[in-house]
Amino acid sequence: MRQIFLDTETTGLEHKLGHRIIEIAGVEMCNRRLTNHHFHRYLNPERDIDAGALAVHGISREFLLDKPHFADVAAEFLDFVRGAELVIHNAAFDLGFLNAELALLDMAPLDTVCHAVCDTLRMAKDLHPGKKNNLNALCDRYGVDNSHRTLHGALLDAEILAEVYLGMTRGQESLIMDLGDDGASRLAAARPLPSSGRRKAQVVKRASNQELAEHQQALADLDQASQGKCLWLHSETSN
Repeated sequence: MRQIFLDTETTGLEHKLGHRIIEIAGVEMCNRRLTNHHFHRYLNPERDIDAGALAVHGISREFLLDKPHFADVAAEFLDFVRGAELVIHNAAFDLGFLNAELALLDMAPLDTVCHAVCDTLRMAKDLHPGKKNNLNALCDRYGVDNSHRTLHGALLDAEILAEVYLGMTRGQESLIMDLGDDGASRLAAARPLPSSGRRKAQVVKRASNQELAEHQQALADLDQASQGKCLWLHSETSN
């Protein structure tokens, strides 16, 4: 499955008031592995940036004066996301801005190009009701390093969201994802080779009550995230 983790930065909070996108980024993941293929552009919004928005992302209008307009990158962006599932934190916000930009160009909404949209904010609220579910809070909850995130930035936030998503869906952790060829070689070298002769008797270590409880909680979280489709949980319950 091909997924694009997407984020934008804007001149303000309301596209209906004429605010525009000033940064757009997406990172690609295929079958739960980052591909190192990404899309990232700064955009000239042809308007002022609200002081509140500037305090969040730190991108000034002066910096954007020589950057392309959305119209200049629209076709390339649509080619990048075409046929993929979009994964966005607070999807209504980003999709509202993106569709407003497309409408200015008399182009069809984004959902006519993409396979589906996954809103990780809605997913997080289902998993952790009553708790903070912004990106920083989820980084703390799932052990994702965001110490370099002093300001919002579309590319950095998209990369962080990809790691958070893997944690939320019980996927591979970033340490395993980033092993690469060298890491895989070190891992293989660390494995003991099969020994010849008689095998030693295997020692079976039983799980403690605490480990069993943690296992059941992990299955329950997975069942909730998959809307009741965790086969392991139902298999253990029926036994």
